Amino acid sequence: MASNPYEVEHNIKEANNRPHTRRPDMSSFTSLLHQISPDVRSTGSTTTHHAGPTPVDTAALFRLLQDQMATLMASAPSDGNRGFLEELIGVLESDIDNPPGHIRGVTQEYLDQLERVPKKQLTAEDSCPICAENYLDDPYPLVVALPCQAGHRFDLECVGHWLSGKGTCPLCRQDLTQKKKIEVEDDEEDNEDPDGLYG
Repeated sequence: MASNPYEVEHNIKEANNRPHTRRPDMSSFTSLLHQISPDVRSTGSTTTHHAGPTPVDTAALFRLLQDQMATLMASAPSDGNRGFLEELIGVLESDIDNPPGHIRGVTQEYLDQLERVPKKQLTAEDSCPICAENYLDDPYPLVVALPCQAGHRFDLECVGHWLSGKGTCPLCRQDLTQKKKIEVEDDEEDNEDPDGLYG
């Protein structure tokens, strides 16, 4: 028997809904990130500015992310996945030992606007580099293509936390916090003299 109205309406059987056991549980990371991210908060009739994270807060945030990567690494299905997760753990160790003064990650709005990869463009062999699960094992895959030069693909659930903390592509380490700014600057230059009257 299907478990929700969408599944009933589309005759989706429970056997097709295999749970994704290797997706990281990032609820603690998300909670801490919301507590320490610099923002403007309204408290009653006054507005206070959050001063930003302390080095202890930032180190704790990256430790939570590192712990989840270590949990995934312990049950890695391949040497390639294990090596990749080990690399990410090493990058996070550097941030724990020398916490940055601010969190360079992307916003939730940025994550919401990432390019979604349609299910029909995925093959049976395509898998998330982080959790190593095949995208099509999920009846409703939410796969995103990052705006790095290679357009690396990940489960949004897996990569979102890395992007929120680090702001880089986990595979190629391209800084994704600057890409949109560069595009806007290029567009402004192109629009300064659209008819070629001044030059």
